[in-house]
Amino acid sequence: MKTTEILSKILGELKVSSLQIDETQVAKFISYIGPNKRIYVAGAGRSGVAIKAFASRLMHLGLDVHFIGDITVPHTKPGDLLIIGSGSGETQSLVSLAQKAKKNGLNIILNTLTSNSTIADLADAKIVLPGASPKVEDKTHIGASIQPMGSGFEQLSLLVYDAIVMSLMNKLNQTGEMMFERHANLE
Repeated sequence: MKTTEILSKILGELKVSSLQIDETQVAKFISYIGPNKRIYVAGAGRSGVAIKAFASRLMHLGLDVHFIGDITVPHTKPGDLLIIGSGSGETQSLVSLAQKAKKNGLNIILNTLTSNSTIADLADAKIVLPGASPKVEDKTHIGASIQPMGSGFEQLSLLVYDAIVMSLMNKLNQTGEMMFERHANLE
């Protein structure tokens, strides 16, 4: 199969999945994000890469955002927000982080593949993305993917994060030009 044919199949999978996203979950997720709180984001592996891109755009929106694991992450306080991206909701390092955050009074929102997990049980809001993953046994998924491992979740996560950023642009009265003014200039 040609690469362009594979790409077309991948895009088809993502379209089918995107049409199954629960807008109510997305709206609740977005409601926790705002300018009056410090935001922390966390994820592991490729899900971590996707959520790091989300953190970058949140910073471009003028929000106070930090990626867990960076040396410059400040002390948290009750009412701060932790956003986790985890397909399984069971990645041990993220479970420990969520438990500590909850103990410290942070709100937790989750982007995941599975509605029933340790992190999902701790979350104040969650987006459960439809998709396929060989490690997730949840009936909400669309079935087998042509892609390996959790690729569809990671790709759809990035697209959902970008759509959330666009919604936040409206909510926070931000334009692309305003965001660009916050873009890194030492690269």
